[in-house]
Amino acid sequence: MKDARDMTAQELAEACAREMWNSDSASQRLGMVLKHIAPGEATLGMVLSEQMTNGHGNAHGGYLFTLADSAFAFACNTYNEMTVAQHCSVTYITPGALGDQLTATAREISRKGRSGIYDVTITREDGTVIAEFRGHSRTLSRPLLPGTRAEG
Repeated sequence: MKDARDMTAQELAEACAREMWNSDSASQRLGMVLKHIAPGEATLGMVLSEQMTNGHGNAHGGYLFTLADSAFAFACNTYNEMTVAQHCSVTYITPGALGDQLTATAREISRKGRSGIYDVTITREDGTVIAEFRGHSRTLSRPLLPGTRAEG
């Protein structure tokens, strides 16, 4: 692996995503797919299975939150600084249904010091917005990639 200091911002984001994905059994076991990664951005997809529906036959909100939270995590961990959620909120807009192919698109709004703000939009395949999520991150000032130093 290239030294983190010699990587472009995109190469660093991709290396961080690979490192996280290799240890992210929750996202993998829920069938999530990492579709896009760039500095401060991530897109994940997931198909709503029967196990993810609630008593009304709609997508259970916890699974929608988990999809958005995973996209948030990948977006805010693209700088080789271990970063965790400090606060998150979600607004459910339209119910998801069994078989929906959902996409969570996360983008960085602000990153100053050890704090960041990220917005995540969850859509289904026809473009309908299912939920909006806002995550506040906190950097731990530890490197994400083994054998490297954090930027901050």
